[in-house]
Amino acid sequence: MIDAHIHLEQYEHADTAIENWMKAGVKKVVAVSNDLASSYRTLELKEKYPEFILAGVGFHPEKGLPHERDVEEWENLIAQERDQIACVGEVGLPHYKLEHLGEPFEEHIAFLTRCVHTASKYELPVALHAVHDKAKTAYDILQKEAPELSAHFHWLKAEASVVQSITDAGYYVSLTPEVCYRKRDQELAKRLPHRQLLIETDGPWPFQGPFARRQTTPLFLKEVAACAADTIGESADFFYKQTVRNTLRLYGG
Repeated sequence: MIDAHIHLEQYEHADTAIENWMKAGVKKVVAVSNDLASSYRTLELKEKYPEFILAGVGFHPEKGLPHERDVEEWENLIAQERDQIACVGEVGLPHYKLEHLGEPFEEHIAFLTRCVHTASKYELPVALHAVHDKAKTAYDILQKEAPELSAHFHWLKAEASVVQSITDAGYYVSLTPEVCYRKRDQELAKRLPHRQLLIETDGPWPFQGPFARRQTTPLFLKEVAACAADTIGESADFFYKQTVRNTLRLYGG
């Protein structure tokens, strides 16, 4: 199993957690970052667990636009540590906190465009936070600015026509634990080509349903895979193998 999207540096006692996850059969995780400081912490964990962690460096869009000096340092970090980095992420467009950020949406579009250009320059895929109507905007940016770039729309929530455009372009989409209890996510699973399907936890973000009051970890992946496999009419073994292949094809490792 591979967790295709997790905020590893947010876990307390990450070393103990990683050891436990590895013993339980978690093969790797794609560890994304929220800002410059967490990008450094993610790379520090990558140095300690080089075979387990596929590292992403980025700025979470719901946190607001970063300072220019941080962006420049982040770009320098990518240049210096390119061989240790698997993706640019998490980046994207704000949705849930857009009204509270007090920043013109056009500036967020410009910053995502800059991130896409950086990813393209270093031949890195992008791990995207782009939900609801913002998914189409992110798709349009990718198609205009870097159509050759690989992308992962994590925890995608979008209209069926947008999902179709995303998958037609060859981009990857991941299912979260919500596939076990939300019809919306189950319908999404049925629309995704098997070769572009990933699974994630977005840990430590909490979930409801059968995962309520449980700390989110990659150990959820067994349940997520079982639910998703049943939803698309495949075996859990098929699903495990397919999602591992897909994640490694996208992120390397």
